[in-house]
Amino acid sequence: MTETKRVISVDAMGGDHAPIAVMGGMNQFLYQYGEDSVFFRVFGKESVLRSMLKKFPRVARNCEIINADNVISSTDKVRDVIRHAQDTSMYMAIMDVRNGNSSAVVSAGNTGVLMALSKLALKTVDGISRPAITTMLPSGNGDSRVVGLDLGANVQCDEEILFDFSILGSVYAEIIGGMKRPKVGILNIGEEETKGSETLQRLNKVLSEHSKELPYEYIGFVEGTDISAGNVQVVVTDGFTGNVMLKTVEGTAKLISRVVKANYKKSLLAILGTFFLIHLFKRLKNKIDPRSYAGAVFLGLNGFSIKTHGNSDALAWSHALEYAANLSKSDFYGKIRERTNALSKIKKEIKKLSDKE
Repeated sequence: MTETKRVISVDAMGGDHAPIAVMGGMNQFLYQYGEDSVFFRVFGKESVLRSMLKKFPRVARNCEIINADNVISSTDKVRDVIRHAQDTSMYMAIMDVRNGNSSAVVSAGNTGVLMALSKLALKTVDGISRPAITTMLPSGNGDSRVVGLDLGANVQCDEEILFDFSILGSVYAEIIGGMKRPKVGILNIGEEETKGSETLQRLNKVLSEHSKELPYEYIGFVEGTDISAGNVQVVVTDGFTGNVMLKTVEGTAKLISRVVKANYKKSLLAILGTFFLIHLFKRLKNKIDPRSYAGAVFLGLNGFSIKTHGNSDALAWSHALEYAANLSKSDFYGKIRERTNALSKIKKEIKKLSDKE
């Protein structure tokens, strides 16, 4: 293993199609990006995983298997497993990041437990009040994307937490999305300053007053339609609303796919039309396919913990591993510390609003 090769920790037992989809995803990733790109530390039932490695020699050459006797199921409750998770594949994979053996962890397992264990083990980075589940969603024209956070980690958020999300999201958009001075908006039921909760109105007022001091372009309140229109690049919201937003985007993608397939079969004209528009349909499919943005990261922790869909197949896993590799190459948290220090005066003003509630 070379010094430049990234090391990624993998929970091989989490998810509906584990561990075969996990192995297939690692294989696809290594095939696409080369065997010198990443080394995997794979946690799970050793006997099961070693038997599968015979089908994936490329993976076998680029991984280490670490035995984990137990698995956290999708139905397990946080309070029931958090004290007894030490020998599970998920917890051991997370601790591998904490111990400095790997730069990121990827799991398709129980979201609530992964979030709780990641926060417990990795701790929140200095200057940030809460971590947020974050990913990039399809938006606008071409290959444009929008950063959304929080997508489910924090159901209720005060002004300080939402402000921290704007910091996390803007740095993420710059480093991972390549967006210079991204447009940041707060998701609301209308664009008017008088719309929404008092928390949102108070935060909007402060950010608007300090807009010239912010390292991103603050555009105020945005609505759901602004996301698909490409009018905003970072959408800040609480975890409840963000999760609904995420599921709506994924549901819309599936609806479009079903409508296209249903109409394709109805007539010869539709079949001929599809033939001429095949490249357009492929681009549409790639843009809206949830597997193309299969990774969501818990931003704000001292390390990268990445959650991929519970029903992820090999393709989704390959994208999630690519996501982890790109994150681990970045100086994300160095930039976060720099930005929180630069915005400390504004944060103190916002924190006073939160303390008054």
